[in-house]
Amino acid sequence: MTPLNVLIVDDSLVATKLLARSLEELGHNVVGTAKTGAEAVTAYGAHNPDLVTMDLTMPDMDGIQATKNIMAAYRDAHVIMVTSHAQKTMVMDALKAGARGYILKPFQTDRLRAALERAMGTA
Repeated sequence: MTPLNVLIVDDSLVATKLLARSLEELGHNVVGTAKTGAEAVTAYGAHNPDLVTMDLTMPDMDGIQATKNIMAAYRDAHVIMVTSHAQKTMVMDALKAGARGYILKPFQTDRLRAALERAMGTA
């Protein structure tokens, strides 16, 4: 897989660091981070990433609304949800918003790789 420029959106510093480390181990570049949904929308425009990893529950705007906003402004965006919520309705809402997949926390690097490949259409 070609290295991706990735924007990490998560309100947990620990989760952000773990995700960044896993992405870098897979050969990808973290081009930015955001802690809220509103920051995610702004950061997307600033960084124009190949892919966004989006947390579901965050202050000020959840990941579903942030994904909707990003997809409305950038139709070619690639977003995957990285969340600890496994509720079917939340997952379905995220996919309807435009997310191309999801993985559950805590995740393993091989599952992250598979989710990235599916989201980018290389699997």
